[in-house]
Amino acid sequence: MASPLYLTLLVGPVEAFPAPKPVIDALTSVEVTVSATGKSGFQLSFTLANSSPLQTFFLLAGGSPVPIIRVILLATFGGLPQVVMDGVVKHTEVVPDAMQGSSKLVVTGEDLTAVMDLIDFSGFPFPGLTPDLRVLIMLAKYAMFGIVPNVVPVITPDIEVPVDKIPSQKGTDLAYIQQLAKEAGYVFYLEPGPLPGMTQAYWGPQIKIGVPQPALNVNMDAWTNVESLNFRYEPQTAVLPLVFIQDQITKLVFPLPIPPVTPLNPPLGVIVPFPQKIEELEDTAKLSPAQAIMVGMARASETADVVSGDGSLDVLRYGQILKARQLVGIRGAGLAFDGLYYVESAKHQIKLGEYKQSFTLKRNALVSNLPVVPAVAF
Repeated sequence: MASPLYLTLLVGPVEAFPAPKPVIDALTSVEVTVSATGKSGFQLSFTLANSSPLQTFFLLAGGSPVPIIRVILLATFGGLPQVVMDGVVKHTEVVPDAMQGSSKLVVTGEDLTAVMDLIDFSGFPFPGLTPDLRVLIMLAKYAMFGIVPNVVPVITPDIEVPVDKIPSQKGTDLAYIQQLAKEAGYVFYLEPGPLPGMTQAYWGPQIKIGVPQPALNVNMDAWTNVESLNFRYEPQTAVLPLVFIQDQITKLVFPLPIPPVTPLNPPLGVIVPFPQKIEELEDTAKLSPAQAIMVGMARASETADVVSGDGSLDVLRYGQILKARQLVGIRGAGLAFDGLYYVESAKHQIKLGEYKQSFTLKRNALVSNLPVVPAVAF
């Protein structure tokens, strides 16, 4: 019976094309790491013989006049192709093996945020534009890479009057977009797909709601679909952000605590522990009330996840690829830890005939607030 899992490798400058058969035959392992908050990356390992055409690939990726080598990885599981990674090569490494008579070529790269971090555009003006419009203008430069903006407008636009002040860019596009996201209480990341060569650039609040993925089962005999899963409860990590709101008339400053549960960070359990620490966000006094609240909500959401889980699974047994930045259900872990979780990160480890994942789960409460969790996809 043929394997339901197929891996497709596309390589090229700017536009990626299917890799030739000798390159595919030399590929021994693939590792992809996807994070909900930071950059995503990949690592490809090849067998490198002296007469291998990979010698040319190594020269291209290691310093030829071609400045960017793009890599796209597609995993076809159950007849459904999914883009696992869309990025560029950052560096290569050759590891000789005298015993085997060949070497190993290791190609390491990052997602397309690496392209956005190449040129310093400090001083570029944005007269009369809100932060979300500035982000759209910066992302427009990368349409050739198939990057499609998905930008959520700021809640309270703060437009500088051009005759008084013209905001200008500081640093690279990536650095400035991340700075604007932090000031608005937003996050920024790239999500590859849904088609090869296309990437969604999300700039907006981190949303922990949606349709959950099929449940991860532990201690359920034949229904168990994970290899390992461990949980931790750390209530001391949560903090209560204290933002400061300044009255424009009296110039008095009022402190406002932001609870760990907000519309953007709903409770994923019944028992939400109260934060044990108070953190003053003093820089919020110079912001508008809505902006200060958004920054506080982002900080509260960042530290509210007192329950975390680390585990691993076999994709063939689980039935599909576990995706980061989405919800997933847990069954069989006990009363305190069953229920829905947010997938904080997922690492893909692919070899011939094998596809495994390690993952990290987060949530802000104990005891499930749902009577059941979905066992299969909707």
